[in-house]
Amino acid sequence: MKNIGFLSFGHWGSHPSYQTQSASDTLLQSIDLAVAAEEIGIDGAYFRVHHYAAQLASPFPLLAAIGAKTSKIEIGTGVIDMRYENPLYMVEEAGAADLISGGRLQLGVSRGSPEQVIDGWRYFGYEPLEGESDADMGRRKTLEFLEKLKGIGFAQPNPHPMFPNPPGLLRLEPHSEGMRERIWWGAGSNATAIWAAEQGMNLQSSTLKEDESGKPFHVQQAEQIRLYKEAWKEAGHKREPRVSVSRSIFALVNDQDRWYFGQEADRRDKVGVIEKDKRAIFGRSYAAEPDQLIKELAKDEAIQEADTLLLTVPNTLGVDYNVHVLSSILEHVAPALGWR
Repeated sequence: MKNIGFLSFGHWGSHPSYQTQSASDTLLQSIDLAVAAEEIGIDGAYFRVHHYAAQLASPFPLLAAIGAKTSKIEIGTGVIDMRYENPLYMVEEAGAADLISGGRLQLGVSRGSPEQVIDGWRYFGYEPLEGESDADMGRRKTLEFLEKLKGIGFAQPNPHPMFPNPPGLLRLEPHSEGMRERIWWGAGSNATAIWAAEQGMNLQSSTLKEDESGKPFHVQQAEQIRLYKEAWKEAGHKREPRVSVSRSIFALVNDQDRWYFGQEADRRDKVGVIEKDKRAIFGRSYAAEPDQLIKELAKDEAIQEADTLLLTVPNTLGVDYNVHVLSSILEHVAPALGWR
């Protein structure tokens, strides 16, 4: 059995084929898709966070709105770039959105991916400390965020406050119990997956990671997950960790599917160079008739290692078509693979 969610990049633009012509379209359709996904039995609604782009950026208003309109589906991100965040303000935002949803937030955070703007976090008012890289800054902010999520008082109260204070040091409010255990780290390497395990965070592994062995993407990702689980066990955490992988998977069940995604049937892993000359491997997409799709997915080692599968959706094609995409996986693929 697996949790199956969707992951939306939240694109919009003026392309004539797009159902999302504006930011408003994307935000409102994201809410509608989450509601519809819950109705058909999807377990999670997750959203990417990218700054300076015609994509979803500030997640908490959207997560809160979805939380208010749904009752069961997990609501999350994949991922919030911590280089851009004020950890204390984020604790308040996360606490509020989580309480509105009844404790269903699953927040993916990370150092972040290459962005549209050079050192875009500087415009948000943040600078690495002396001797610190931007990646170090992102991890430092993450640790502060995790610490403050515990709800332990740390701030000295004013002796003459506007309103009476409880005794002792004050914590941030609103506090949502259990939120600390529902933070996921988006790991792009084996080392950061191990670090996430040591910090007691769940693991998100996307369709991109550093190419550390030259092996096929799904094999490298499965190895990363196993290293994470070993590190979790060694750290002595008391709860079981969760692990998600994301995939582009399309069951071709009608002519529209074949027209949109039939050309992706022979797609393979790709190797390229991302920032600072890092060699990266990009996982393939899956698009085939259901019987063939089941055979191909059964060989994906990383999906087998994960408890949660996030299906990337083409949000620009509109709510109805994306509900069809998700329904096709649930109906024609998931049962044969033991996911349902």
